[in-house]
Amino acid sequence: MSHSASSLANLDLSTLAERLGRRCRERGVTLTVAESCTGGGVASAITSVAGSSDYFEIGYVTYSNAAKTRLLGVPENTLAEQGAVSGDVVQAMVAGACRDSGAQLGVAVSGVAGPGGGTVDKPVGTVWLAWGNGERQQVEERHFPGDRRAVRERAVREAIVGLIRYVEATSTRE
Repeated sequence: MSHSASSLANLDLSTLAERLGRRCRERGVTLTVAESCTGGGVASAITSVAGSSDYFEIGYVTYSNAAKTRLLGVPENTLAEQGAVSGDVVQAMVAGACRDSGAQLGVAVSGVAGPGGGTVDKPVGTVWLAWGNGERQQVEERHFPGDRRAVRERAVREAIVGLIRYVEATSTRE
């Protein structure tokens, strides 16, 4: 991990969103989001920056499985077999959001924010994230402590940090 990436942990959300915006402008990268458990929090953080319309046009809040299928093209059988909180689903969500929006980079988030809904396999605080585009995605599972608010806030922050890392690793437009 580069020094700049490791220092992201100490920055507040508005500073992270501003840094993401600067990097997107510098590299000519456009963004989209596909959110479930965060309910639009990632899009809200991105658009809190003045001028974010330069790199952010559309985001998707697909809270239900039907919306994930209808708007993002997540296969119904994947949802049935894996559940909405899974790597395969967030991978399909980010790919679908990028294909539909035309954005070069996206993030998808799906998790169990609580207080209910957790299972032995997927306890409250389980969040899956995916970053990428229509062709390639990187998927990660996280387990965040705390109540519903804390889990959602951590998921938003992790989504933004991942976008920064992805954009900073991209030297030029792909």
